[in-house]
Amino acid sequence: MEKDRADLKRPLTYWIGEGAGWLLHHVVTGLAATGITPNMFTLVALGVNSCAAALFAMGQFRAAAAALFLAAFLDMADGQVARRSGQVTAFGAFLDSTLDRYSDLGLYMGLVVYYTLIGRTFYMVLAAIAMASSFMVSYSRARAESLIPSCKVGFMERPERLVLLILGGLASRMAPALWVIATVSTITVVHRVVYTWQELKAGRSLPEAGASQMS
Repeated sequence: MEKDRADLKRPLTYWIGEGAGWLLHHVVTGLAATGITPNMFTLVALGVNSCAAALFAMGQFRAAAAALFLAAFLDMADGQVARRSGQVTAFGAFLDSTLDRYSDLGLYMGLVVYYTLIGRTFYMVLAAIAMASSFMVSYSRARAESLIPSCKVGFMERPERLVLLILGGLASRMAPALWVIATVSTITVVHRVVYTWQELKAGRSLPEAGASQMS
């Protein structure tokens, strides 16, 4: 009885998360049963992301958002399928991370092309800045973690950026999404630079960091 009362007090977001988790569990179980490898899901996600990029370039923002949502699901599913089927590999993680960078660049390039074609120079530059700052979020973490144990500070990771692009596409208002991505991504990069400097100054560096700085 007390458990039932506690469940009734849970917020709506909890039940949405529970429902999504239940659905994802069953979908992933079905996908794992097909025998399709996680790397194949990664490659399919790249293809769907490429379609989304082309749709962005043509100004079909809502269709691009739908394609991007599907690509995000596939990108999430590959890791889940790998764990469920016991096919987790270091190369799979490397391939997924590498193709994610190409997918991101393609999406922003699609927006750069769109704003260039319609003669909106300011927004073309904004899309380019969002693209560069998004890349730097990933690069700053990768470079920092070659010097210190971990650098997960900051907010604007890839999932947050994809959510903003999807919301912007659904609303056919990409400019606000690009403003937020460009601004918060830049803040995240600065945060990671400062955090890495503080960690190194405190002596919390990896053993190989000294050799890396000397080479």
